Amino acid sequence: MGYLNSILSQSTSQARVDDAPVSGGGLSQDGKFSYGYASSPGKRSSMEDFYETRIDRVDGEVIGLFGVFDGHGGARAAEYVKKNLFSNLIRHPKFISDTRSAIADAYSHTDSEFLKSENNQNRDAGSTASTAILVGNRLLVANVGDSRAVISRAGNAIAVSRDHKPDQTDERQRIEDAGGFVMWAGTWRVGGVLAVSRAFGDRLLKQYVVADPEIQEEKVDDTLEFLILASDGLWDVVTNDEAVSMSKPLHDPEEAAKRLMQEAYQRGSGDNITIVVVRFLANRVESSSRTSSA
Repeated sequence: MGYLNSILSQSTSQARVDDAPVSGGGLSQDGKFSYGYASSPGKRSSMEDFYETRIDRVDGEVIGLFGVFDGHGGARAAEYVKKNLFSNLIRHPKFISDTRSAIADAYSHTDSEFLKSENNQNRDAGSTASTAILVGNRLLVANVGDSRAVISRAGNAIAVSRDHKPDQTDERQRIEDAGGFVMWAGTWRVGGVLAVSRAFGDRLLKQYVVADPEIQEEKVDDTLEFLILASDGLWDVVTNDEAVSMSKPLHDPEEAAKRLMQEAYQRGSGDNITIVVVRFLANRVESSSRTSSA
């Protein structure tokens, strides 16, 4: 723990809200990024989505940690991952020196610990995770499941995660190589049960439904405008391009998240809807400093 200068400099605590939308936001201490979130049960009677927006300082560097976690089979897995994943990550001894491997280890460790805690449960629970870690000028996006991360770079919408679906050729091959099967049951499902091929939890399907994240790194420069993390309650009814177009004119990321949430609801999304938007302000900070020094 000695390598941590401070823990939990700023964190959004999420209360369980089953009947009302919630939203909020914040700004990093160094002024390099702002964030906003919005979350609603939507048309569902229960809430299985969770989110985390957290700013810490590790080895003197301000870091941002953002995540959306969409539970299935109940809220247990999503709530556990929300509470533990980022804490496990920033405690990793290689968090700064090898962030990519630290993220993969933290996903694996969190999954293992959740499964241990599930020994007395009769019903399987699982969760997707779409996370974004900001370290200096690096943005590392990690994903398991069908929540999604999309960036706006130079005005273009770019998906920086891949939805993990059982009918994808490589995912289906991996599942079948492990002795499992994929079949159609309203949609393609692992073992005829689960519509995502990677997730936390899902103890009875763990041999096939792994929590190994795919990790993509992006450079934070003056062409990177903002990031959208969202559960499939948004992406089922709003395209990547539409989400970026709607968010672009809204410089307050909380307002952008709320706008997307409302749009998904109005378009008939039948799922919980959770959105985190991160705006990158480095180019704004640099331009204002140039103006003040002129």
